[in-house]
Amino acid sequence: MLTLASDIEVLARFGRALADPIRCRILLALREAPAHPADLAETLEISRTRLSNHLACLRDCGLVVALPVGRRTRYELADERLGHALDDLRTAVVAVETDRACVDAEEKGCC
Repeated sequence: MLTLASDIEVLARFGRALADPIRCRILLALREAPAHPADLAETLEISRTRLSNHLACLRDCGLVVALPVGRRTRYELADERLGHALDDLRTAVVAVETDRACVDAEEKGCC
């Protein structure tokens, strides 16, 4: 049964998905148009196995859906508003100090 996630859960899922550059590339590609895994793998120049793992993560986060089309499966964003959210995030101004690197990001659990 599908349930609605709370605001915090939605943001956490979105953040988890965006934490990986490959998943970001997948989401941006699907923002342009739905696609079959083979086409996505070729476009993104990654193996189908690697793509499959990332698509599973994005499905689990509720950001993409798999739709059967004949004998193939097509992926698309779960909600068209996700495309708008990605556009907003891409164009948001992020203030960072270019001469400082977050060298212990993993330890601190940040960027």
